Amino acid sequence: MSYRKDGVLVEVRWPINPFRGDRFEEIWTPVAESVLDYGATGWALYRSREGGLDFTQHAWFSDTDGWDRYWYSDEVSAVRTTINGYYQVPLLPVLFQVAGVGYMDPASVAAAPAVS
Repeated sequence: MSYRKDGVLVEVRWPINPFRGDRFEEIWTPVAESVLDYGATGWALYRSREGGLDFTQHAWFSDTDGWDRYWYSDEVSAVRTTINGYYQVPLLPVLFQVAGVGYMDPASVAAAPAVS
């Protein structure tokens, strides 16, 4: 088990327009992953199971500079322009100071005794 208390989490909620979810996911997933090229220590792109039109993007950084370099880069800005009309505006990235993060190794969960 691990516990950390540092860094910045950036969240972007992407409200996608009808009939655009699959194409948005196809186009944006590699762009979301490219955040690692800008110093992120992790990333995630989540898609709502209900309706499939709500996406949430997370990126973890040690500070906000890497996020700014990523979000305002020519590469990411160009893709956002390309998919303009797929999502509702405005997009408002929200920065959170990480207060705590934990995780458990899946092997530890499998070895844990069953609760009866």
